[in-house]
This record gives sequence, C-alpha cells and structure tokens, in this order.
Amino acid sequence: MAVNRLGMVVHQARPTAVAAAHTARAWAAAHGISCFELDVWRGDQPRRSAKEEAAAAGHPDLIVTFGGDGTFLRGARLAAVNGAAALGVNVGRVGFLTEITVDQVEDALDAVHEGRATIEERMLLTLRASRALEMPEGMEALLRYGRGPVPPPPTVRPGRGPKEVGWGIPLDVIAVNDVVFEKLARDRQAGLGVYVSGQLLASYSADAIIVATPTGSTAYSFAAGGPVVSPHMDAVVFTPVAPHIAFDRTVVAAVDEAVAVRVLPTSGQVAVSLDGQLRGVLDPGDWVAAYRAPNRLRLVRLAPTRFYHRLRDRFRLADSPAADAAPPFYHPSSPVPPDLAHLRLAFDPLPSEPLSPEPEHGE
Repeated sequence: MAVNRLGMVVHQARPTAVAAAHTARAWAAAHGISCFELDVWRGDQPRRSAKEEAAAAGHPDLIVTFGGDGTFLRGARLAAVNGAAALGVNVGRVGFLTEITVDQVEDALDAVHEGRATIEERMLLTLRASRALEMPEGMEALLRYGRGPVPPPPTVRPGRGPKEVGWGIPLDVIAVNDVVFEKLARDRQAGLGVYVSGQLLASYSADAIIVATPTGSTAYSFAAGGPVVSPHMDAVVFTPVAPHIAFDRTVVAAVDEAVAVRVLPTSGQVAVSLDGQLRGVLDPGDWVAAYRAPNRLRLVRLAPTRFYHRLRDRFRLADSPAADAAPPFYHPSSPVPPDLAHLRLAFDPLPSEPLSPEPEHGE
C-alpha cells in the first residue's frame, strides 16, 4: 500500500519514542507525505473520540505508534475506526502487540510504502447497552491516578435513537483487547449476570468479568487465569475475576454469540473499561452486550506472524530449569505432504509433494 497520509501516536514520556517519531517525521518529509501526531492533549483539555481524532488528521491511511502495548492500543483504535493500517514500534517493556524496534522505522516505512508489507486482520468488539454510558461527576479524577484525561464516554451510533432499548442502544465504540466490568467499591463485590446469546449462563459475585478478543487473551484475561487463544481465529472469551462461586472457569464463546453482562439488583456500581480505559459506570439493572464488531483491525506485518515464538519469548516458556532444551522449530527437510499443505506453518516450507496418480483399474 502506498502511504498518502501518516498519523503517529507517541508516548511523550519516553525519549526513545520521541526520537523514533522524529525519524518517521523526517521519512515522511523526504517522501512528500503529510504527517500528523494524533491523540495529543493537555491536562486541562478533554480528549477527543477516535473518529474526531482521525478526522482532525485528515484520515491517515497508516498510523504508527511509538511506545509499548498501551500506546499501540491507542493508535489501533484510531486506525480501526478509520479503516487505516496500524504499525507498532516497540519502546515498552513487553511489546506483545508491537511489530518493530526503533532501529527498523525507516526500513519498515519503506516496506509499507513500496507494497512489501502484508496486512493481518484482527477481530474487534463493539457494544450495545441498556442506556448510553455516563461518567459520574468526579469519577475521572478519582481513577486517573495522575495519568492524562480519559476518553469521553462512547456516543450512540449514528442513525440510532437513544430510546432504542429492546435490543440495546448501539454504542459507537470498539475494543481491541477487552471489555472489563469491575466493581467500584473495595468492600462490595460486583453482582453480575452473564448471558450468552440471550440466555443466562451464570450469576457471579466477583471482582470483575473480562470479555476479551483472541488478541486480548494474552492481556488481562491471561493474568486472571484465562486461556491463550490464537489471534488467527475469531471468538469471544469471558473470564471471571475472583468469583465467589465454584465455577470459576473461562468460557470461549463462538464468534456469532454475544456475551452480555447485567448488573444485578444487590450489586454496587460497576465500572466499564475498554482496553484499560474507563468509559462509563453502570448501576444495578443496567446491562451491556459485547460482540464482534463489523470492522476489523488491520495490522502491518513485515514478515509472517510468529505468534507462538513471541508467546514463548515474552513469557519465557522455554526457560524451565527442570526441562531439557528443545529445538525452536519442528521443521522436516522434505516437502510438505499434500494433506498438510493447507496448514499455517511458522517457516517457509519446501514445495509440496505432487499428488500420486490414482492407480488404474486392476492394479
């Protein structure tokens, strides 16, 4: 894809990120490409929605983030609502979602601009709710802990009235990783009913319920004991956090099954966060449904995704002192058999073996 307009999301508190952004800006100037910095705010100003940010920057077709996974999620949401591609430059500690390091910025931008990069699509979540999400007065200052201002509560999707309650009000918002329903009061559990495809599955008294995408399965859901789900598949994963119930397992729902969470009458207030950012507060009787969004996140990849390699390295899965060292690949030297040719492989295989001719009658 040729880059016509470049957007950048920069972690300003990290000098390495700022320096890498200068490199990208110089690259854009050398190629005659407009370059804009997105999601910038001052402490005394409210943040804009993702659509407002994209419109103010002239709808860039490539958004590059400079920071860790949190910075990447900021840029990824901006990219997803605008149909742009997203590329992450890792300046963080984990870098599970980011693609390149700071010394690869110019080469990566050249690869994208010259059509040598590939685009990988990821599933996103969107929401319907019994009412529009709201932030109680004073709540933002209480929960920010010195960080920048939180994004505004999501608006109702265009063309839909605020009185549409039966199927819920469609909210103009997406989540890349997860939607979290979390108790607000330290001394009061959240009472939450979880519905899958409109049917009650379980009632929880818990600290939180996490509804995650496969991409988000390695984030908060993983820390809460949820499974690792391949990002190449579509599914809706929900995990209870510290539930007072014997059934404390994660459930992986099909991609066409919505997961709804209702705040039960005896519950305290419940905070709703998307990708770690507070977006509203629910009262008893309110409900929110999370389900696959119609649009998808478009990630720039310079090489085939090696998800399990990254999983192994980030969590040091091969460092067990009780186990012998294992080879990094299972890589036979012969061509791929025909019945395996359709599978995704982590290496470039030799050409497939030709199909054997059918034996003639009588052989």
